[in-house]
Amino acid sequence: MHFHGQILKMTTQNGKPIQYFLNLSNDLINMNQLIGRNLKIKHVGYQCVNCGSEEKIYRMGFCKKCFFESPYASDTIIRPELSTAHLGIAERDLEIEQSIQLQPHVVYLAYTGDVKVGVTRESQVPTRWIDQGATFALPIAKTENRYEAGMIEVALKEHLADKTNWRKMLEDDFEDDLDLVDFREKIKNYFPENFQNFYRDEHEMIRLDYPYEKPEKINSFTLDKNPEFEGILKGIKGQYLAFDGGNFINVRGHEGYVIDLEV
Repeated sequence: MHFHGQILKMTTQNGKPIQYFLNLSNDLINMNQLIGRNLKIKHVGYQCVNCGSEEKIYRMGFCKKCFFESPYASDTIIRPELSTAHLGIAERDLEIEQSIQLQPHVVYLAYTGDVKVGVTRESQVPTRWIDQGATFALPIAKTENRYEAGMIEVALKEHLADKTNWRKMLEDDFEDDLDLVDFREKIKNYFPENFQNFYRDEHEMIRLDYPYEKPEKINSFTLDKNPEFEGILKGIKGQYLAFDGGNFINVRGHEGYVIDLEV
């Protein structure tokens, strides 16, 4: 089988195990069915996820121009505490920013090799946790907009990590007695005083099941340094494809890359 197209992050369906679909120019390829098969990947070009230009991808799937101009690549995507849409103040495009920021958001704890705190739109649960490769996740607050969630995250990340260590996540080690509920109760006191009312304790910890087993070694590669790659697909976790020999590629890190894929 031969496929060709622009890489977008893998689409997922939560299950036991999670089902993964590689998105190549909106053709969805079920990757679970390809585990154990030999894949050939060849990088043949670029296509910006925003404007479609063939300029080299700069970051997050965007060409350089779009990365610095598109509201979908604004600072508030990474740092929700900078949101101003609730004040009616535009960063790049108020209408788009309001559609993203002025909706319910969840602050959560997740275990991705370490316990971390994060923020996502409520509509992105559990997709966000799957994309991060979280083994366990637990909502701890629900807010009305992105700014409120960001302010809670800022306070909590003084006590917890807020970024995923991809290597630890792929090492797949977790403590059998890990209890995020206990973590949630301990960090309630770190919520900013004006944001205590957003705290939630009614959710149960969620366990996520990936089609993945930890290899003996972990070595990531990119299509910039290795534009032609061939290997046997061994498993999937987060947005990483795991190949024989402990070779991993971060699919999300290659959004906007155009590839030929042979199975």
